[in-house]
Amino acid sequence: MADPTASTPPVPAASLALTPPAGLSSAQVAERRSRGLTNAGGERTSRSVAEILRANIFTRFNLILGVLLAVILVVGEPQDALFGIVLVTNALIGIGQELRAKRTLDRLAVLSAPRVRVIRDGAPAEIAVEELVADDLVGLRAGDQLVADGVVRDSASLQADESLLTGESEPVDKRAGDRLLSGSFVVAGSGDYQATGVGAEAYARKLAAQARRFTLVRSDLVAGINQILRYVTWALPPVAVLLVLSQLHTHQTVREGATSTVAALVGMVPQGLVLLTSVAFGAAAVALARRRVLVQQLPAVEGLARVDVVCLDKTGTLTDGTITFDSLIRLDDRAPAEAALGALADDENRNATLAAIGQAFPPPPGWARQDGVPFSSARKWSAASFAGHGAWVLGAPEMVLPGGQDGLLSRAADLAASGRRVLVLASAPGPLDGQALPPGLHAVAFIVFAERLRSDAPDTIGYFAAQGVAVKVISGDSPRTVAAVAARAGVPRAGDPVDARDLPEDPGRLGAVLEERSVFGRVTPQQKESMVTALQSRGHTVAMTGDGVNDVLALKLADIGVAMGSGAPATKAVAELVLLDNRFATLPGVVAEGRRVTANIERVANLFITKTVWATLLAVAAGAALLPYPFLPRHLTIIDTLAIGVPAFFLALAPNRRRYLPGFVGRVLRFAGPAGLIIAAATFSAYALARARGLPLTEQRTAATLVTLILSLTVLALLAMPLTWRRIVLLIAALAGFALLFPVPAVRTFYALELPHGAIGSTLLIAALGAAALAGFWALSPSARPRTGLGVRE
Repeated sequence: MADPTASTPPVPAASLALTPPAGLSSAQVAERRSRGLTNAGGERTSRSVAEILRANIFTRFNLILGVLLAVILVVGEPQDALFGIVLVTNALIGIGQELRAKRTLDRLAVLSAPRVRVIRDGAPAEIAVEELVADDLVGLRAGDQLVADGVVRDSASLQADESLLTGESEPVDKRAGDRLLSGSFVVAGSGDYQATGVGAEAYARKLAAQARRFTLVRSDLVAGINQILRYVTWALPPVAVLLVLSQLHTHQTVREGATSTVAALVGMVPQGLVLLTSVAFGAAAVALARRRVLVQQLPAVEGLARVDVVCLDKTGTLTDGTITFDSLIRLDDRAPAEAALGALADDENRNATLAAIGQAFPPPPGWARQDGVPFSSARKWSAASFAGHGAWVLGAPEMVLPGGQDGLLSRAADLAASGRRVLVLASAPGPLDGQALPPGLHAVAFIVFAERLRSDAPDTIGYFAAQGVAVKVISGDSPRTVAAVAARAGVPRAGDPVDARDLPEDPGRLGAVLEERSVFGRVTPQQKESMVTALQSRGHTVAMTGDGVNDVLALKLADIGVAMGSGAPATKAVAELVLLDNRFATLPGVVAEGRRVTANIERVANLFITKTVWATLLAVAAGAALLPYPFLPRHLTIIDTLAIGVPAFFLALAPNRRRYLPGFVGRVLRFAGPAGLIIAAATFSAYALARARGLPLTEQRTAATLVTLILSLTVLALLAMPLTWRRIVLLIAALAGFALLFPVPAVRTFYALELPHGAIGSTLLIAALGAAALAGFWALSPSARPRTGLGVRE
C-alpha cells in the first residue's frame, strides 16, 4: 500500500465543504454525533472485564488441571480433589488483582487524557478527544499531537513531524490546504485545521491509545516463564502414558491407578507461577499509581528493573522548569532591545522563554508583526519581522552569531558557565528569508535567564550513582550552562561537557563518547535519537525522560520512555510512564519498584520450577520401577500450600533491589534442575526404604511427604535469604501447619497420613542429608544461585 504521507498535495477548496471560521454550531455537532461521526474509538486504558475473566480462566494449565479434577471427581475420593480449590482460588485472586489494577489505572489515566482545542458557536472550547466530531475546527500549537486526520485551514509557520508514521525525522511545512494525519505532531508554529477523518477513519488512530492500553505482560521475563511452561507441556504426554501403564500394572483397581496418575501430573504443573507473575505486575502498577505514576504499558515495570542508563534533560528535570528573566546585557546601546524583546514576546503561541521575556518587557506600540519563524529545537532560534523595524532574531549565540565574532561567543560562554541560560538578540535590516537566518545580523544584547535547581535533584542523582545507573544529561542549552547545573546536582563527570555539534555521526564512535562523558549540550532532536540508539547498541537498557516535543523521537526509541505530566501531549502519548506530579525524585521509587517485582518473580519461579522438576523425576522413577506414585493428590496439596504457594505470595511482594539481567530461564534451570534432583532422590530413597521395611502404603507416602516438605522448606529458606524474623516465622508456621495435621485422627484420615513409626529415624536422617546436600549445592555453586536479593534487609 502506498504511503499516504509520502505526498500530501493541497486539497482543492471545491472538494471540501469548509467549516466557517466560527466553527460548527451546537446543532451541527449534535447531528454529527447522531450519525456516529465522532472521534470515539473505544480505546481503553485497561482490558475489559470479559478479557480479564477470559485471560485468567481459559489458560493452558487450567484446562489440564480441570480435566484431571474431573477424573478425580468421577473415579477418586473427594479429598484428592483439593487441588481444585487451589485452581479456583488462583483464578479468583488473579481476577481480583487485575480488576483492582484496572480500576486504579482507569482513574489515573483520566488525569493524563489528552484534550483538544476547538472552535464551536464562535467561541474556543477545550474538549476530550472522543468528543471531537467531523468538520470541527481544531487549534494547533507546538507539542500537540493530532488525534484526527484533517486539512490545514490556517498556518502560522506550522511544521509537523510525521516520523512516527513515516520514519522521516525532518519536519514538514504545512500550509493552508495541506493534509494532516493523526499520529503526527506539531514541532513549530501554530494554526487551525478542519477534522475530516475521525474515529475509525483516522490514519494511525490507535497510535497514542496503544501506549495507554493495560495489556497482558509481554516481556523478556514472562517470555522466559512461557518457555519453561512449554517444556512442562511437552513433558506431560509421555509421562502420562508411562504412568497410566505403570499404575494400572501396579494397582489392583482403576480408581487407585487413576488417582496416582492424576497426582503425578498435578505435581508437574507449576499452578501458581503465572498467577503470581500477573499479581506481582498488577500490584506494581497499583503501587506506582500511588506515587502518581501512570503505567501505560506493563512491560515498563520489567524494563525499569533492567535500566542501567538514564538520559534526562536539564530543564524540567534537574531544574524545576520555571524560567525567569535575570538580566539584559547590552551590546549596542543605540538599538531598541527592550522594545524588540517585548514585540517578539507578543505572540499567542509563545513558549516558556518568550513568556518570561513578556513578563519583563511589555509589547511596545507601533510594532506590527509582518512575518515570523517559530522556535524549533533543531535550529534553536526564532525570528519575526516588524513593519518599519526590520527583522529580529532570538536564539542560542552559537547558532545566531555570524562567524568572526569569537569574542562575543567567548563572553556568552563565560556567562553560561555560571549555570544561567544565555540567548542573543540580533537585528537584521532586511526581511526574513523563509526559514533561514536573515543576512546582515548584528548582535544587540545578551538575555540571561535563571533556572532553579530542584531541591531533590542531588538525592536522586546520588541514588542512581549508588545503584550503578549511569546518568546522561542531554540538553539543547549551552554545554557550559548544562555542565554548571549538572555539577550542582551532583552528576558524575559533569565538569567535562560535550558540544553536540562536535559529536561523531558514526554510531560506534558516538557510543564510545557516550560511555566516557556525562553532559551534552546543543543536542538536536535527531541527535537525541542517535544517542539512545548508540547506547542500546552497546548493550545498555536506556530510560529517557522528557517533557518537550523535541524529546518525542528519543522517548519512542528508548527502552523506557518517561514523560512529565505537564509535558506536551505528544510526549505523553509515546511514553510508557507518565510522572503526573512532574517530580524527578519519583524516578528512584519507580526503578526500585521495577527491580522489586522482577527479582521476586525470579525468586518464586525457582520455587515453583524446582517442584516441577522433582515431581517429574519422581513420576518417571515410579513409572520405570512399576511402583505406586509416592503421593496422592491431597499430599501434593499440602506441600503446594505450606511450602510453595502461600510463602511465594509473601516473597513475591517482599523488598528487593536487584537489577534484572537477561538470562532468566538459564538461571532458573541451573538452580531448579540440581535442587529438584536432590529432592527427588531423597524422597524416593525415603519412600523405597519404607517400602522395603514392609510398611503400609499410607506410611510410605507419609514418609515421602515428610521428606519432600522438609526439603521444599529448605529450598524456600535458601531463596528467602537473608532470613529476617518475618521469614523465619513463615518457615516455622509452615512446619507447624504440617505438624497440626497429625494429632486429630479425623484429619489424619482425611489427608491419608500416618507417621512411619518403623522408619521415622531413617526418614528424618534422609531429610537431613537432603537438606545438607541442598545447602552444599547452594554454597559451592554460586553460578547456579539465583539472583534473590541477597543483602536486602526488610
